[in-house]
Amino acid sequence: MPGNGRGPGPRHVAVIMDGNGRWAQARGRPRLFGHHAGARRVREIVSACPALGVEYLTVFAFSTENWKRTQTEVAGLMNLFRRYITKEARALRDEGVRVRFIGDRPRLDAKLIELMDNLEALTAHNTRIHLTIALNYGSRDEVSRAIKELAGDVAAGTLSPDDVTEQTLARYLDTRVLPDPDLVIRTSGEARISNFLLWQSAYAEYEFVDTLWPDFTSEIFAGIVKAYCGRDRRFGGAKP
Repeated sequence: MPGNGRGPGPRHVAVIMDGNGRWAQARGRPRLFGHHAGARRVREIVSACPALGVEYLTVFAFSTENWKRTQTEVAGLMNLFRRYITKEARALRDEGVRVRFIGDRPRLDAKLIELMDNLEALTAHNTRIHLTIALNYGSRDEVSRAIKELAGDVAAGTLSPDDVTEQTLARYLDTRVLPDPDLVIRTSGEARISNFLLWQSAYAEYEFVDTLWPDFTSEIFAGIVKAYCGRDRRFGGAKP
């Protein structure tokens, strides 16, 4: 990251993109109008990452709890995800973005899963920026699935219970190939983490901002990233 005489910038930023619905309703439009505006904002933030030294960006697109929303909104979101992947695939590849998806895929429809798989394969060799999209993701669900898989390996005799450590469990998580986030941002003024990367964010710095996601510009993002450099991260230790 461009130096400012303070600490290093965040290598991995995770974002809870909140406020699309309220943004749309404030304009007298349906909630899906806000989701479309929010999808366009993702592209801007992804493009801003390399100049800021951010190598990994993870965005919370759809949670395991979001199925509780109206059928109309859920169907509209699933259609938006399909359209976004189809429209942006080549541009993401050409801009050096590697795309990964985390979350429980089987509940998603077959066409969407196929598009996700294809986009991951298309961008598999890119390294400029790593974009991870959390889709049908919930951290408790993720940890539960990881423990089930780990327990299966113990039962099969391929893993000894004595060898189970924090590092062992991390290898079973959806994020096994990603570094833990350094900074987690939530937009829209809500101050909660909503079941997002609970294990991975144990020592992350948090930033809660009032801006609704469709209004979250690259300039706001840059300001938060640069301010992060002034934070004193001790990871449970103390200054000498």
